Amino acid sequence: MESSAVGRVHDAVSHFTVYEDYLDSRGTPMDLLYLHSRELARTLVEHGHKGTVLSREEFQERKAAAQAAKSNAFSYRGQPTTLASAGKELKDNFLKALAEREEANRSGKMTSVIFIRDQNTLGQEVSGYIDYAHRLKTQDFEPYFSGKKRLMPGRTDLCYYNWKTQLSMSNSSPNFEVIYDDPNGLLFKNKRDKKILNVDPLSAPGEDTSRTLRQSDLYVHAVIYDHNIRTV
Repeated sequence: MESSAVGRVHDAVSHFTVYEDYLDSRGTPMDLLYLHSRELARTLVEHGHKGTVLSREEFQERKAAAQAAKSNAFSYRGQPTTLASAGKELKDNFLKALAEREEANRSGKMTSVIFIRDQNTLGQEVSGYIDYAHRLKTQDFEPYFSGKKRLMPGRTDLCYYNWKTQLSMSNSSPNFEVIYDDPNGLLFKNKRDKKILNVDPLSAPGEDTSRTLRQSDLYVHAVIYDHNIRTV
């Protein structure tokens, strides 16, 4: 799915109040005519029989992201940024690492890419790369830092792979362009300084980029790639 498609998903989700309305929009009058059940028609759509659709969890995340983006658009730019990690007692090394990088990613001094591998709510192994700065702008991170919710890669992040279903997705973000057909493997190109971030653990991560592996009680595998933006 390209970044333009992701934008269309965000626009579509904003039109619906609840998930059921979203499912209804993906069906057709003929579905109701033949199935004689709105609930059955929704089930067929939700399970992918009418094409790729957002899961209920993804729909809710996109709704929250749209609301957060709307709130940010109306916020006063001169106001000091309130950090979601402020005042939180963080015990996990990975969350501590995210907190250490929050201000720099919010201010634009740094753009971090987060790699996470773990099991989703269905017990399926998933992995992916997250544009941390972009997620901070589109999501409320307080639930993550307070332990109410786990940060996990999704189908609209930079890269996502479900090892059970073999579903693979890649999307460029406002900060990075995904390069997935390079002979050197998966690469991310920073859109501001055009420098390449290499996620291959056997290669150097790239100019102005560092790789940090953090042991975590929350995830099977977690790595943070920090790309520092030089200012003239």
